[in-house]
Amino acid sequence: MSSLEEPLGVDKLPSMSTIDRIQRFSSGACRPRAEDVGMGNCWIEGRSCSSSNSCNEDYENYSREAFPWKRHTRDVSQGDSLNKRSLSLGRNTLVFRNVCDSWHIPDHQYNSNGNHQDIRQMTNKFLKGIPNFVKIVEVGPRDGLQNEKNLVSTAVKVELIQRLVSSGLSVVEATSFVSPKWVPQLADAKDVMAAVCNLGGARLPVLTPNLKGFEAAVAAGAKEVAVFASASESFSKSNINCSIEESLVRYRAVTRAAKELSIPVRGYVSCVVGCPVEGAIPPSKVAYVAKELYDMGCFEISLGDTIGVGTPGTVVPMLEAVMAVVPVEKLAVHFHDTYGQSLPNILISLQMGISTLDSSIAGLGGCPYAKGASGNVATEDVVYMLNGLGVKTNVDLAKLMLAGDFISKHLRRPSGSKTATALNRVTADASKI
Repeated sequence: MSSLEEPLGVDKLPSMSTIDRIQRFSSGACRPRAEDVGMGNCWIEGRSCSSSNSCNEDYENYSREAFPWKRHTRDVSQGDSLNKRSLSLGRNTLVFRNVCDSWHIPDHQYNSNGNHQDIRQMTNKFLKGIPNFVKIVEVGPRDGLQNEKNLVSTAVKVELIQRLVSSGLSVVEATSFVSPKWVPQLADAKDVMAAVCNLGGARLPVLTPNLKGFEAAVAAGAKEVAVFASASESFSKSNINCSIEESLVRYRAVTRAAKELSIPVRGYVSCVVGCPVEGAIPPSKVAYVAKELYDMGCFEISLGDTIGVGTPGTVVPMLEAVMAVVPVEKLAVHFHDTYGQSLPNILISLQMGISTLDSSIAGLGGCPYAKGASGNVATEDVVYMLNGLGVKTNVDLAKLMLAGDFISKHLRRPSGSKTATALNRVTADASKI
């Protein structure tokens, strides 16, 4: 079938023991040398990786000159002041900014919002390159819900989208026009779009795996679409039943049709660091697919660590390779949190000039290749970190947490956001004082 019509489950992949997984993605397989991390030199340590890729051959000519890292130094401006609410509790006082951006506990003060004036005066070279504004692309209603086994009603999906938009998120991926046979959870895509397509204040892109899906999306009122390719040949053949080249031909047809209707197309690249079948993926392959999507007309390319195996040491050379062929302002990153590396990976991406991040409310979205592992990085955690860096997002953390609480209750499980869990606990503890 076509792209994302049949999400790849655990039972459709070769079994991979814990030891084998560690060997494929650990420091012993395709890892950067200490002197090469982040500088674009040969990514491996003079050995063949334990995967089907021939990394030594791919990286012989991988040099500083080939993939220069141009640091973007933009000052962090002082953001809008946040609304303040205070709750007096006698001797113990909690002060809330946007619910929980900061609070006071006797002898301790915690504040997620960085002092903007101090940040502007910082001489730390690593924080100087961080953008002063970051656009967050919320993928929860589509990428987050598509793997849920229990069907979520259309009404709940619509309310979730409405809550996310009201929190200040300017881009919310609404749904996907794929075959209901393969993704029953998104069988109501037409009804969801009918309810939200005129919702103001945000862009509501939808995933369209092929020309047929694109036509259905346009008929339903979609004003922006996205296509999905892979940097792994094995993953492409397993998940979308065609080679990388065949998928690119398919998406050129979509982008041509979209251009005729003046509909923007976003491009996704999956497995940008690792593949569940092949192991480590060379940055050169990611750069090739990203450039093809950009050249065919995709206005933005989202680079996805589909199974969440990336670390800053592997993300940096991948970004350097892609930035050499696609303008940095046209790139976004999409990290899964399987190994708890999403926030470090996001931070290093910001330092390299990336200013668009994908995330999912309450950490929705599982990783079908690592049973029990968490999926997308939680939007609440991303906003909390960006607040601490003094980076503007125009997102209200209080409203965002309410949206996360709303969908978590409907799914009957705790939020996957550590920020939401921690701040809700603080609020609950305060109510007992």
